[in-house]
Amino acid sequence: MQQLPKNLENKLIKRSKENSLRNLGRTSGLIDFSSNDYLGFAHNETIFSKTFQLLLTENIAQNGATGSRLLTGNHKLYDTLEAKLAHFHEAESALVFNSGYDANVGFFGSVPQRGDVVFYDEFIHASIREGIGTSLAKNYKFRHNQLDDLKAKIDLSAQAQSTTQETNIYIVTESVFSMDGDTPDLKALAQFCKSNGYRLIIDEAHATGVLGKNGTGLVQELGLQKDVFARLVTFGKGIGAHGAAVLGSEQLKSYLVNYARSLIYSTGLSPHSIATAITAYEYLRHEGASALNLLKENIGLFREKIDTLGLRQKFINSESAIQSCIIPGNKKVKDVSQKLMEKGFDVKAILSPTVPEGEERLRFCLHSDNSKAEIGLVLELLAKYI
Repeated sequence: MQQLPKNLENKLIKRSKENSLRNLGRTSGLIDFSSNDYLGFAHNETIFSKTFQLLLTENIAQNGATGSRLLTGNHKLYDTLEAKLAHFHEAESALVFNSGYDANVGFFGSVPQRGDVVFYDEFIHASIREGIGTSLAKNYKFRHNQLDDLKAKIDLSAQAQSTTQETNIYIVTESVFSMDGDTPDLKALAQFCKSNGYRLIIDEAHATGVLGKNGTGLVQELGLQKDVFARLVTFGKGIGAHGAAVLGSEQLKSYLVNYARSLIYSTGLSPHSIATAITAYEYLRHEGASALNLLKENIGLFREKIDTLGLRQKFINSESAIQSCIIPGNKKVKDVSQKLMEKGFDVKAILSPTVPEGEERLRFCLHSDNSKAEIGLVLELLAKYI
């Protein structure tokens, strides 16, 4: 077996010295404060059982998609899911991708064209950055959740380059940011984009299934669905399944089918994956209220407890299921995470360079099935260890 080239080996050595070397591990048996399974749907036995029943009802006995969606992989459950997504999320159309990463890379790699300009929040997800990087459009980042900085960057870019009627400006943000758990002022942002003819794209990955009536997301909670050019919803977090979808117009869907390389050149999702997403959405719509209410209660309890323990200044302000405690230094934050694991709690350390140096953190992901006792104890231990 050939060995790794020396320059790549040196990169691993550097990561190790910086205490930022990643490893694949298992945390089975620990109390979950780490996964994105906010509503417990990934382990829901009713969803599991109804998924199997759906496959039987549809007479589908097939393990894989057999090809890309443009060849042989576009089995009939895709139509069912995309119709349900469009209705549930009040969109004209929905197009399912294999993952949120694939959806973002496919969208941003094909939609913005040469001569267009993309402005994105500095904390935007890596998949969006990747997609933007493959497009021919110019791109600029603006300070996190700062509308005034976005306006200033747009003004500067307009002065630096000639624009024509053919120039499209795309503004990109998330409704809930994955590392901070905070949200931008989407109403103000949507109004700004609408007033200026800019196209707004919102990644709803961490809001899907969690925020809004019946878990429809923050965009619908605020009534902004008609003011957004495109939304991304994912199934691998609150929905507890696998895959993602871009919501938008029928024309956008047709364009992505023709030009989004991550859709065109990927084998489709298996019928079982699509059936799980269908079943999970049905469960969310009809029986998800209890889990949603429990999650909201746990978020409120967590925030009250960090106030009681005097930890407020350590935490980024967030009203979502993501609560991040800043503990600067890769070694220190890893040490605290390890101590919590030894006490039975799975709380992941987020290291630089994933987050900026000095902003390393413990990322608490709250769930509907976390008990009050678990929340209280993990925070009491945290206060002790830091």
